[in-house]
Amino acid sequence: MSTSVNTVITAEQIAAGKVAHDLDREHVFHSWQAQGPFDPMTIIKAEGSWIWDGEGNKLLDLSSQLVNTNIGHQHPKVVAAIQAQAADICTIAPQYVNNARSEAARLIAELTPGDLNRIFFTNGGADANEHAIRMARVHTGRHKVLSAYRSYHGGTHLAVNVTGDPRRVASDNASDGVVHFFPAYPYRSYFNSTTEAEETERALRHLEDTIVLEGPSNIAALILESIPGSCGIYVPPTGYMEGVRQLTRKYGIVFIADEVMAGFGRAGKWFAVNHWNVTPDLLTFAKGVNSGYVPLGGVAISDAIFETFRERVYPGGLTYSGHPLASAAVVATINAMKDEGMVENAARLGADIIGPALEELKAKHPSVGDVRGTGCFWAVELVTNRETREPMAPYGGSSPAMAAVTAALKSGGVLPFVNFNRVHVVPPLNISDEDLRAGLAVLDEALTVADGFVDA
Repeated sequence: MSTSVNTVITAEQIAAGKVAHDLDREHVFHSWQAQGPFDPMTIIKAEGSWIWDGEGNKLLDLSSQLVNTNIGHQHPKVVAAIQAQAADICTIAPQYVNNARSEAARLIAELTPGDLNRIFFTNGGADANEHAIRMARVHTGRHKVLSAYRSYHGGTHLAVNVTGDPRRVASDNASDGVVHFFPAYPYRSYFNSTTEAEETERALRHLEDTIVLEGPSNIAALILESIPGSCGIYVPPTGYMEGVRQLTRKYGIVFIADEVMAGFGRAGKWFAVNHWNVTPDLLTFAKGVNSGYVPLGGVAISDAIFETFRERVYPGGLTYSGHPLASAAVVATINAMKDEGMVENAARLGADIIGPALEELKAKHPSVGDVRGTGCFWAVELVTNRETREPMAPYGGSSPAMAAVTAALKSGGVLPFVNFNRVHVVPPLNISDEDLRAGLAVLDEALTVADGFVDA
């Protein structure tokens, strides 16, 4: 397991980091940012569960970057595999067979549920979702796509329109055939539910009403994050995912499970859908499949949808589909995860350390409205009033309170994942117990800062 490291950062590294920062501000256009006021952190070294910033400060990476470095930074087996592949074949066009891609596909197909045995490789999660929807549309001959509010499916054109959070709004022209519905979200129920059973029943009734009113014969696909990630890590209540699957079968709708963030051990199982024994028609993945070491995503395809394209050309492709360096990283990552028991460890960390610790923090801090998650995939939702559940930052924005909490985490030596009014606890799956407990202790101190913003 990953343990604390004692890497020495040199003056030369810090100086090089300052040069890199200056060049960044001169030439790099950053995603999801107003460019002028943005002052990005420089990272000059990463190892295991740790990173070092531009000043040489050591920070515990409880964000796993963008919840993708599932095996931590610079895992030696994956680094060695990339180096070895680079010495053999750096790149090859996707129409040609290469060993790394074939083995990566085999390993992924061994892990996916049911008959999801064919793998279409993409460059990342957004285009995996775009291609899954395209497959569903061609397969069914229909156009509409159902997607939940409070979801995120990627930043490319269709993926961001399918997205159900404020990142969609600037690009949404309501012409892409996307229909949004309200998800099951027990803490902030859209259905005035008071129990999980009520939430499941009412959310499924709403979804079926949406299907009927939109016209089942027009709906190609329903795409749903198995456990929504950056939008809140709100785990579906008992029976909801099974009910969604039943509705998609009832109306002949392709069910796409978005496992881009929740997959490859993040939720304590190889795929989050395994928590409910649900098999979708298509499953999208990226991020943890190779810990983000080289960009890669993909779609796992059921037999029925594969048969649509046995004799019919699939109208899509990418220059870097199954890129050898990325595929070699997949092979090494999956094998390392198996050999080192990382998925089982993620489940243990969630059940034995993270979950109990967060429940204690909830009892201790009036700023904590809810804690939820599984495996190494947790959210702490902060409120200014527990009774009204008033969020500590507005939906789609931040606040001075959340800025203060974030600053407290960083000053305590933790690099956090913070979104709206939530702090996400999403460490590498191989973080040491010692490091994880230390990070949670820093979170405890930061929540004391949050308590100061609670309504008297």
